[in-house]
Amino acid sequence: QVALQNGMERVQLFFLKNKCRLPLNPSLVAKELNIKACSFFSSNAVPLKVALINADPLGEEINVMFKVGEDLRQDMLALQMIKIMDKIWLQEGLDLRMVIFKCLSTGKDRGMVELVPASDTLRKIQVEYGVTGSFKDKPLAEWLRKYNPTEEEYEKASENFIYSCAGCCVATYVLGICDRHNDNIMLRNTGHMFHIDFGKFLGHAQMFGSFKRDRAPFVLTSDMAYVINGGEKPTIRFQLFVDLCCQAYNLIRKHASLFLNLLSLMLSSGLPELSGVQDLKYVQDALQPQTTDAEATIFFTRLIESSLGSVATKFNFFIHNLAQLRFSGLPSNDEPILSFSAKTYSLKQDGRIKQVSVFTYQKRYNPDKHYIYVVRVLREGQVEPTFVFRTFDEFQELHNKLGILFPLWKLPGFPNKMVLGRTHIKDVAAKRKVELNSYIQSLMNSSPEVAECDLVYTFFHPLLRDDKVEGIDGIARPADTSPSSPTSGKVGGEVKLSISYRNSTLFIMVMHIKDLVTEDGADPNPYVKTYLLPDTHKTSKRKTKISRKTRNPTFNEMAMCYYNGYSMETLKQRELQLSVLSAESLRENFFLGGITLPLKDFNLSKETVSWYRL
Repeated sequence: QVALQNGMERVQLFFLKNKCRLPLNPSLVAKELNIKACSFFSSNAVPLKVALINADPLGEEINVMFKVGEDLRQDMLALQMIKIMDKIWLQEGLDLRMVIFKCLSTGKDRGMVELVPASDTLRKIQVEYGVTGSFKDKPLAEWLRKYNPTEEEYEKASENFIYSCAGCCVATYVLGICDRHNDNIMLRNTGHMFHIDFGKFLGHAQMFGSFKRDRAPFVLTSDMAYVINGGEKPTIRFQLFVDLCCQAYNLIRKHASLFLNLLSLMLSSGLPELSGVQDLKYVQDALQPQTTDAEATIFFTRLIESSLGSVATKFNFFIHNLAQLRFSGLPSNDEPILSFSAKTYSLKQDGRIKQVSVFTYQKRYNPDKHYIYVVRVLREGQVEPTFVFRTFDEFQELHNKLGILFPLWKLPGFPNKMVLGRTHIKDVAAKRKVELNSYIQSLMNSSPEVAECDLVYTFFHPLLRDDKVEGIDGIARPADTSPSSPTSGKVGGEVKLSISYRNSTLFIMVMHIKDLVTEDGADPNPYVKTYLLPDTHKTSKRKTKISRKTRNPTFNEMAMCYYNGYSMETLKQRELQLSVLSAESLRENFFLGGITLPLKDFNLSKETVSWYRL
């Protein structure tokens, strides 16, 4: 840091007589450095964050990254390819809400990169939950909720995440972007995800000994799926994500020759990872130019399943967290001190706390059932107390960070998080309410150095979400989906099919099913079975794979291919019978719903994609 300050002071001498147009954006003029705001990043090349004061008195401060030691021409090329992909998608009416930032090589192995405001790396978000944060499902969702506290804001941020994540998956796969770890994937407060640092591409993976570090086709982890689904269980939102990925992939495939021609123009540029025809072959293979759109949809769906099931990606993130763990401590002043609060607050700002207690607890559904603790806070000069709402995990975070801030202080004992046996969740909440209240009383009666620190006052500061609650008398339970619910015992749901005919073959692709209903309320293990009627000998039976524990399965399987040289006229006399069943190991498979579709109702000369009620 001292070396940085000294070096920047020398650079500042340039500005005594000069102003400077920014190479990234010549319309911006800088008049001097803001040396105190300059810093550096902890990646291998140790790039600098350069803060410049805008010559326009009404203009915002200019922040850029200056990097030495990497050939930024490759980053420029990758970003140009992604920008062209985004233009193709937009021309076809598909807005994947891509974040395209500027990058400029200013000399050999050096250059400037635009810094996207209001964004953090996934690593920074995940390590708020400890070094093993990459193995947890909720960090990204809770970080987004912190900056989008109302339901409307959070839904918009989630939608931005779904669309931008789909675009990132397709773009990074087609271009073979490697060395993907949680320090070069970023998330904006608005939910837009984007990738940075394209030092490895066209399948040139970083090696970890004799193993490729990038073992999955692209980065899609369970914490991303948690945001996409809106919880732990698969929902129709994930089906939207799959459809967006497949649609985006097929649109890029139509322009395969464009990308191959543009990349081939760069073969003589001296880029180490784009030097021969074998590098172009990676993109050609990735785009599957000889396959149909339906086959490509199946192919990319399998890639999604493979990426989501990859433990290697999370382990890679974890290793990177360890590598970046150069010191232990709390965030600097310009960063949130608690993961669920966007700012830091103090006694001076909020007023001294006279009394505080854990008042009660409430059941919440957001999206899964859990209990939240209502904390009553009374400050000096206040007649009425305020109420703040905190989860057990947020109390745990307060305790852990107090331990970091006051390593030599004997803090009060914290309740055990582990629950043994099949203890009822409500009984656990009642027991914890007493224990957390005792913990808070001990904490507030301890030394003023601890009880009045900014960390404690930030914890008890009312958040926007605390103002949005429905009172302290309880939260309404969502619509009942228990076995006694009116929907119990009924079949229901919808199935999305693609039906087409070519080369004397009928193709039936089962894409998605949504909103399945079971008698006992449990999640089924659905699979699809079809027949082409009439079929007395049941020779036309076809089955999909089994999806486990979900009411909203995605299949995207072309399991239903009927050959035998059926003519179109013959098929128009047939009916497609489709049944959805749940596969059970300890009892008979049971029926979830079905439909019969007369093929005479379809124009078989073109593909029909539609939802059908079961």
